Amino acid sequence: MTIVKNGRRLKIRIFLLAIVLFFGYKMDVCSQPTGFTILKDTATLKKILIKEAVDTKTIQSDFIQEKNISALSEKIITKGKFYFKKESLLRWEYLEPFKYLIILNKNKVLIKDENKENKYDLQSNKMFQEINRMMINSVQGKILSAKEFTYSFYQNDKYYLLQLFPQAKTVKKYIKNIHLYFDKSTNGVSKIEMIENTGDDTKITFLNRKENVEISDEKFLIK
Repeated sequence: MTIVKNGRRLKIRIFLLAIVLFFGYKMDVCSQPTGFTILKDTATLKKILIKEAVDTKTIQSDFIQEKNISALSEKIITKGKFYFKKESLLRWEYLEPFKYLIILNKNKVLIKDENKENKYDLQSNKMFQEINRMMINSVQGKILSAKEFTYSFYQNDKYYLLQLFPQAKTVKKYIKNIHLYFDKSTNGVSKIEMIENTGDDTKITFLNRKENVEISDEKFLIK
């Protein structure tokens, strides 16, 4: 139990290195995902995502995270709540089967593991600066403006799929690629998928997503 528990928490930390929350299949850099076709009109999609980012002031959502670790035979499934508020307020709260909290508040980071708390200053930690920028860009749909990635665009009847290939050495060391699924009915991020260089993968599915609802600043408070 100790190995599994420590392993799943380690993988959550690794998730933080790249963002944001990943199907059980693997994709090669040049492969076309099953069920998707190449999106040719990328300019229109970029305009849609930019407008969505501008219009979205807050996001509140449940999420389910599924983690596939090669050393374990079963998926690690966790559930929780996600909150975002412009400009740089973000809260990931794991509630089941254990409690684990991550808060990004402008230049501050809080990580609470059960009863143990760690606080970090973004100004003095380049890695957390990268984490913060990537997380905010991902949930806002502004990731297309990031220079740290190259991109591939696909679509099917339900989703726009954006594949991101990290170029920054700090991210590339851990992450092979990241996939963002944008729901065509809302233009919001519905799923985030991450493939690690180890072969492990993570999928985060957002449920009951609500935009532009009132969220108290206390949700993001770091004392």
